[in-house]
Amino acid sequence: MSRGLPTVLLVLLALPARAQSFRVQCPASTITHPNAANNNAEPAYLGPTTLTPGTNGYLVPSANVNGAIKCQQISGGDGYATMGDGTQSYMFSFGPLSGLADIAIGLPGTESPSTFNTTAPAPLQPGDPATTDGMVANTWPGFPLSTAAFNYNGAVGLANDVPNLVSIYDISESGNTVRVVGNAPLGVAVGDHVTISGTDTTGYNGTFTVSSINVANPFFPANYAFTYTNQTTGLAEVTASATATAALPPRLDGHVDPRPIMDVGVMNGNIPAPLMAFDEDDEFFLTLTNVGMIMRPDLFEQHTVHFHGYPNASAFYDGVPDASVAINIGASFTYYYLAPDAGTYFWHCHITPPEHLQMGMVGQLYVRPRQNRVSGDLNAALLAQQGDLRTACRRPLDGATPAVTTATDILCSNPLPAVSTGATGGGKYAYNDGDGSTAYDVEYPLQIHGFDPNFHFVGMTFNPEGFSDMKDKYFLLNGRSYPDTVTPGPLATQTVDGSMHFSQPLSAIINIPAGKKALLRISDLDVSEYQTLASLGIPMKVIGYNAKLLRDQAGNNLYYTTNSITLAGGESLDVILDATGYTAGQVFYLYTPNLDHLSNDAENFGGLMTEVRIN
Repeated sequence: MSRGLPTVLLVLLALPARAQSFRVQCPASTITHPNAANNNAEPAYLGPTTLTPGTNGYLVPSANVNGAIKCQQISGGDGYATMGDGTQSYMFSFGPLSGLADIAIGLPGTESPSTFNTTAPAPLQPGDPATTDGMVANTWPGFPLSTAAFNYNGAVGLANDVPNLVSIYDISESGNTVRVVGNAPLGVAVGDHVTISGTDTTGYNGTFTVSSINVANPFFPANYAFTYTNQTTGLAEVTASATATAALPPRLDGHVDPRPIMDVGVMNGNIPAPLMAFDEDDEFFLTLTNVGMIMRPDLFEQHTVHFHGYPNASAFYDGVPDASVAINIGASFTYYYLAPDAGTYFWHCHITPPEHLQMGMVGQLYVRPRQNRVSGDLNAALLAQQGDLRTACRRPLDGATPAVTTATDILCSNPLPAVSTGATGGGKYAYNDGDGSTAYDVEYPLQIHGFDPNFHFVGMTFNPEGFSDMKDKYFLLNGRSYPDTVTPGPLATQTVDGSMHFSQPLSAIINIPAGKKALLRISDLDVSEYQTLASLGIPMKVIGYNAKLLRDQAGNNLYYTTNSITLAGGESLDVILDATGYTAGQVFYLYTPNLDHLSNDAENFGGLMTEVRIN
């Protein structure tokens, strides 16, 4: 693959940007979710959000504000992963830059604003969280690896911004109200704290709360002025002061320190990429920071995030570089998503997809349904959801108001069930089924991936990559091959920076309490192979395909029970394993019947196999 001309062009484009330009974004409130106090937890679903015109012309919520705000930060770079036969393989990788403690124990790294917008309690170390958790290079630790010491889930690098400060042109008082006119806009908002100081502004000096902004004045435009309340009265007006200033205190506003970003993000790639999960009606802010690839300094690789099969409202955030944006080394970009229908999706880099997917830039995400937040009758709740135009799925005689007479849209993804079962909420569900048929007790994301070790080797050694000869020989479940698939906790790999890194944090063991149900969120991101998984002993009930409930437009469930499923790259399935009638201590296998996919190349170890354990 020729890279000469694009490399030259990218070098020329990158020359002016000599400083790091990392940023992160996680607002505490938005137009859609205006009350910051309610955006750190999911509210109960009581009906569709109602909207009314706001003062700025936008529709704003007036009742039933559903969902919350979720945020995540990831790095784009490279790293290593350890295979079941002990081979260390070079990867192009995404890595975690938030939710590090959660990701290390196999949870999504998606956090609420109150968690995300916090600074690290101590300086982060290269290799964290593995370094703080006690992983030491050149040692073979026992399993499961310790993850107790590191407990920070905020945004890596987040730091207080420098204070914004302006000179005061005029400051005066009327009663208890002080008007401040700066020589430039300070950029304050109502409720901000502002510090007044100066040698000739005695009585005005101190820290106060801004009471109004955009104040009319005879000197400068209104946005140069603001007011606050002062208990001291009778102060004389001060004009054209030589020393008076107004300043905002240091605060978190998305500014990051590049040092911890590089310390943690470099060579910290995960396979699969950091897990993401959020809920219907959520707004999701995902920041991608490109830290560069240490093992390939000759490549000025851009990266993007593409949510595969996900109905984005705008192509700008879709990650396809032809219609979106690509992120250069040393830069950050925040993607915005409004959670669509529930289901299992996945994501990957869309720069040279055959190469970047093959090299490991693949991850999984899932959207939890509104039905998880319903406590009453599930059919009635799904009927109420038909009042939400974004997800409505109507048919004649469905009981919703106003009645419709036209046939259901063939793209309708979640029709009302044909029969009301009387099921009530309070549990966990894969979809808004309205009848409780997708209920489960525990869930496990399982990402199938395969790669060609020769392709990875030449990708690390500055040689031309042979796309026409690409042939997957290593086959992975959650970035692991057997027997690592049945190792609890994260796997650690030593990389060229001398540090241990949690390279494969997501275990593939399936533990089901006796008599309970497990939801398997299975996705396949292979580039060159179809993959089959078979279940011995516990049949698989398939309830969803490509993030769509298996139900016809008349409301009849089309679930089916099978002992094997086959997926191509770019497909997903939702499968329920029911352990009713099984006893604790039983062990079954989830494996591929394709015998050449049960090992890593010619080795005895590796392949698509894991265990289903009844607890």
